Amino acid sequence: MMELLDAPISPKEVQARLDTLAARHRRAGNAGIELLNLIGGQAEGLLDRLPPALRAGLATRTDAALRAAMAAAQGSRGVVGQRPGWMTRALSTTMGGFGGVGGLPTALIELPLTVTVLLRAIQDAAVDAGFDPAEPAVQYDCIQVFSVAGPLDHDDGADTGFLGTRLTVTGPALNALISRVAPRLAAVLGQKLAAQTVPVLGAAAGAATNYVYTGYYQQMAQVHFGLRRLAIEADMPHDEVLGAFRQRIAGPPAAASGR
Repeated sequence: MMELLDAPISPKEVQARLDTLAARHRRAGNAGIELLNLIGGQAEGLLDRLPPALRAGLATRTDAALRAAMAAAQGSRGVVGQRPGWMTRALSTTMGGFGGVGGLPTALIELPLTVTVLLRAIQDAAVDAGFDPAEPAVQYDCIQVFSVAGPLDHDDGADTGFLGTRLTVTGPALNALISRVAPRLAAVLGQKLAAQTVPVLGAAAGAATNYVYTGYYQQMAQVHFGLRRLAIEADMPHDEVLGAFRQRIAGPPAAASGR
């Protein structure tokens, strides 16, 4: 059995880090997300204007994009090392703008590239927490982050099922997870495609959605891997750490509790 090199962190430190992660989770639902929720409501009507074949095949496209992104994001680490979160967000924003310039054709070309950049951002969060994204279990967790409510969903903080304990990670398990995540992510990306089809405004919509999407998934990945790291450093069962986190998400922010 592997011995801990350092003593477990103190209960006080555990509480402080849980509070920090809960605050980060809340920041993912900031004003930018609320704005995109409004845009999303407008874009839903536009989804009906997309070609029927595209609407029907969006989940399949997203599934393929996720599988390709797994290899591309990991491969990029050998070319471009760890980089600041703002740089990834700037790249994603620029890509969204270019994707919206030509309407639907360029948006479809840009879509898998954006999925790759989002996955790379999630991998960077894993590295920040001390995990190796080349490990199958970490790859599983990276895809799992996409299963959380997307930035165009109304999420009251209760949807933290994506933080659950991992299964035994095998190739089939990872493939099954991608198949489950793809339809939900497709619904989120479908809103983005619809917004990018708006004449003249498509580029601005693409840049804005990519900016918020990237920030959202960066925050959620930091929460996900932060909780995994906390369980290790506190020498606590992950389910116990997750239960304490869920209590904080369900309740008011610590600063507003009056305690």
